[in-house]
Amino acid sequence: MNERSGCPINLTLEVVGDKWSLLIIRDIMFGNRRHYRDLLTKSDEGISSNILADRLKMLLEQGIITREDDPSHKQKGIYSLTEQGIELLPILAQMSAWGFKYLPVSEELGIRAQLLRDGGTEIFSRHAGMLS
Repeated sequence: MNERSGCPINLTLEVVGDKWSLLIIRDIMFGNRRHYRDLLTKSDEGISSNILADRLKMLLEQGIITREDDPSHKQKGIYSLTEQGIELLPILAQMSAWGFKYLPVSEELGIRAQLLRDGGTEIFSRHAGMLS
């Protein structure tokens, strides 16, 4: 077995360093997508069902999200960010600001980056219901 680096950047990347994990967190945080089906079908990036299931499992195991039974349907779950997940907001905000500055962001989706840059904590407080 290979020795893992104890570097905090490396360890963080092992948890959220793939494209899909951060996009799932983004969709829960900003898109109010808290059910599996919403995360699967309402993402512009088109995540596959097996990757979504794998990443949700990993995020649950890492304590970044929780899953509660949906009272309206026994087989559905409601995903929420934990405090640990919410603490990723500044990272997402910085990534958004960098992308807005240097990449050809669409006008429609660039609005979120501008809002985060101008008052990210206020935006997030409106979504405080996602905290489990």
